[in-house]
Amino acid sequence: MYRDARLGVAELDVIVLVKQVPNTAEVKIDPRTGTLMREGVESIINPDDLHALEAGLRLRESHGGRVTAVSMGPPQAMDALREALGMGADAAVLLTDRAFAGADTLATSYTLGKCIRKLGRFDLVVAGHQAIDGDTAQIGPQVAEYLDVPQVIRATRLEVRDGELHAERTHEDGVEAVRCALPALVTVTREANKPRYPYIPRLMAAFDPNAPIKTWGPKDIGADERLIGLKGSPTQVQKTFTPKLEKKVEKLSGQPAEMARALVGRLKERRLA
Repeated sequence: MYRDARLGVAELDVIVLVKQVPNTAEVKIDPRTGTLMREGVESIINPDDLHALEAGLRLRESHGGRVTAVSMGPPQAMDALREALGMGADAAVLLTDRAFAGADTLATSYTLGKCIRKLGRFDLVVAGHQAIDGDTAQIGPQVAEYLDVPQVIRATRLEVRDGELHAERTHEDGVEAVRCALPALVTVTREANKPRYPYIPRLMAAFDPNAPIKTWGPKDIGADERLIGLKGSPTQVQKTFTPKLEKKVEKLSGQPAEMARALVGRLKERRLA
C-alpha cells in the first residue's frame, strides 16, 4: 500500500486471477477416451473470477490504485483478459507457453506466484473461490502459500480499512467476520457482488495492438521448468467419466395405512428413518 502525496489517501495495487474455462453446460465427455470434448464449445471467464474482478474494481474505486488481471492458458485466453480490461482492469498479463500445458493445481499456483512476484509489490490478490472446470478450490490457497501471505477464503463481503483486509464468510451456522494484515490473498464467492458488464469503448480498446496486455513465458517470470506444466505436476488424472444415473422404482399398493407401514419399513431398511 502506498500513499498519494497530493490526495493523502491510501491506494491499492490489486491483482486479480482470471481463468478462461469451457462453458460446462455445453461440455460433453468422449465415451471412447474419457476426456472432455472442448471443440466447438464456447469459452467464458470462470464465473467466480468475474466476482473476484468486480471486487477488485470496487476496491480501486474506493481507494484508488491499480487492478491487474492475470491469466494462465493458451493464446485464446487473451479474450478473457480483453473482457477484464473491458470491465475496467488497468492492465493484464497472459502466461502462455507450451511448457505450461498439463499443469495441475500445484504447478499452476507456482506459475501464478512467480508472475505475481515478477509484477512486484502488491497489496491484495483476489481470486474466485473455484473454477467450474475443476472445482478443486485449491489455486487461491496454494498461491497464498507460495507468496507467504495471509489468506481469507470464501469471502462474501470484503473491504480494506486501516491497512487491513476485513471480510465476512457465510457458514451453515452463521456469518464469520475475519481480518488480516496486507498484503494478503482473498477468494470470493458469487454472493460477494454482482459483476458489471464490460464497457464497449474499453472492450474495443482492448483489441488495439497497444492495449496494456503483456504476454509472458517461463523465462519472463524466471520459472524453473521442472516445476511448471506436466513436469511440475505430481497429480495426474487417470480417467474422466460421467457417472451412470440409475433409477429404481418400487410401487406400493394396498390401503393407505398398509402402504405407509411398508414405506416406513423400506426407509428403516436403508437407515433413512
